[in-house]
Amino acid sequence: MWNGLVRCFSAARLSRDGVRALQKAGGFVRHQPEAQPCPAQWERRQQQTLAAAPLPQTTGLSIRQVHALEEERLVQVEWEDGSHSLYPLVWLRDNCQCPLCMLHSAKARSLLLSQLDINAGVDQVLLTEPTKVSIVWPDQHTSEYEADWLKKRCFSPEARRAQQEELFLNKRVYWGSELQIPTASFEEVLHDDKAALDWLTALREVGIVYLKGAPVKQGQVARLSQRIGYLRLTFYGHTWQVQDKAGANNVAYTSGKLSLHTDYPALHHPPGVQFLHCLSQAHQGGESEVVDGFHMANRLRRENPEAFHTLSSLRVDFTDTGADYCDFAVQSKNRIIDVDCDGQVVRINYNNATRDSILDLPLEQVQPFYSSLKAYVDLMCQPENVVTYRMEPGDLVTFDNWRLLHGRKSYMSHRDNIRHLEGAYLDWDEVMSRLRILRKAVRGEA
Repeated sequence: MWNGLVRCFSAARLSRDGVRALQKAGGFVRHQPEAQPCPAQWERRQQQTLAAAPLPQTTGLSIRQVHALEEERLVQVEWEDGSHSLYPLVWLRDNCQCPLCMLHSAKARSLLLSQLDINAGVDQVLLTEPTKVSIVWPDQHTSEYEADWLKKRCFSPEARRAQQEELFLNKRVYWGSELQIPTASFEEVLHDDKAALDWLTALREVGIVYLKGAPVKQGQVARLSQRIGYLRLTFYGHTWQVQDKAGANNVAYTSGKLSLHTDYPALHHPPGVQFLHCLSQAHQGGESEVVDGFHMANRLRRENPEAFHTLSSLRVDFTDTGADYCDFAVQSKNRIIDVDCDGQVVRINYNNATRDSILDLPLEQVQPFYSSLKAYVDLMCQPENVVTYRMEPGDLVTFDNWRLLHGRKSYMSHRDNIRHLEGAYLDWDEVMSRLRILRKAVRGEA
């Protein structure tokens, strides 16, 4: 039974297999004696176990027999171990792998949907080899499917869930103030594929990873981004300098306290990942704070369902105006808590500084909205939910901007020691692309 207590991980060695091994050993999340789990524990267990189903074995498979279920419009495959998989005829025709239907150099479908007969039957279904299924369609077009290709695309709930976890790493490890932030070597991440894979896997699962030993000069966030792909350009530039500035065009560019927030909810698609590199730290103050926004949202759903419903259904106005990389007047409408079609929390959009005074809500919903938002913020600000850390020159923190809310304590600014962080953004699409490529390289997959 998980209690969510995460310990420190060293020197970029937090691979997915390593996470599982630590879980088995009780090192990643500490086990407690068996007892009736509370709702929070059930939630953590579900997050761990739903994603834990392994992918079906997809190499060296043999098929025992195959036949069409014409009335159900399905093809049934019986595997050598006696298990069965069902495949819709329309899906099989749509995904014919022949050169006429697929551009293999691009791994892209060339068959047009306008050419697809979605009601087509079959003339023949044959097992041409123990690892190959052949289908002859009524127009005499022939499609062939390899056993491992079919098995990987099995439509069973277990196989679909395992495949989605493999593709998107949906599992999350929740935490509070007890978190010791996973830590890795900046130089190892830059030069070693295994270290880079461990870093991105931990970033996805835990939401934050500390990189130590970066050179204390500007340009390191851009250098790190090249390990992934490219930076996200925003109105503040490809990179930006967090300093106390006269005439600041952003509250981050002051020495005051920054309350817990996500960056850029004034955009309809906020950046997914943030890098912050410490070049100079204030002598006094300036400590960083982070909280697990997904964990807090799920707690709010249990403890105050009405507030959760309000924040996950009402769209709130955000704004950001000024001039930097260029002049800008940004306006968005975002839900504070975004959920997917299954009700899972997928993004937090909250920045009190850029929450607009325009509030496009019916009059009777204004007070409930404020009550709900206050309940969520109060929950996040409880000391047992906040991790506080102090960055020193050469430290580079990477975190999930869709999941974590981050803040900063106020600090004293002096001319001879100006606090200076360099920041940059990336999107999750680019990060996940690199993670998948690294995983194939490290595993030795084709």
